[in-house]
Amino acid sequence: MLELKNRSELTAINIVNAILAAFLFISPWVMKFRELQAASWNAWICGTVIFILAIAAASAVKEWEEWVNGLLGLWTLVAPWALGFASVAAAKWTHVIVGIIVAVLAAVELWLIHS
Repeated sequence: MLELKNRSELTAINIVNAILAAFLFISPWVMKFRELQAASWNAWICGTVIFILAIAAASAVKEWEEWVNGLLGLWTLVAPWALGFASVAAAKWTHVIVGIIVAVLAAVELWLIHS
């Protein structure tokens, strides 16, 4: 098990991830792209998984959770083009912004774990 010197920073990052995940989950309604099935389902699935990982990591940080979060962040970032909803600005920018932040936070957590 990893010894963590930066526990409070890691917890704060996981709280931010949980908030981002909750926003991603509700974004089809809030950002009004509910009619786009690919964008909505992607937001619901990625939001749910990121939220579960953030809550799990807040209680016991494991390196694999951060790798999965990083991959989910990257997937969320490229999903508008991969799933064909990049032409809808609200859906695209919601996914791009949340994806970038989740991926960067995962990289920061991995760096904190190894520093």
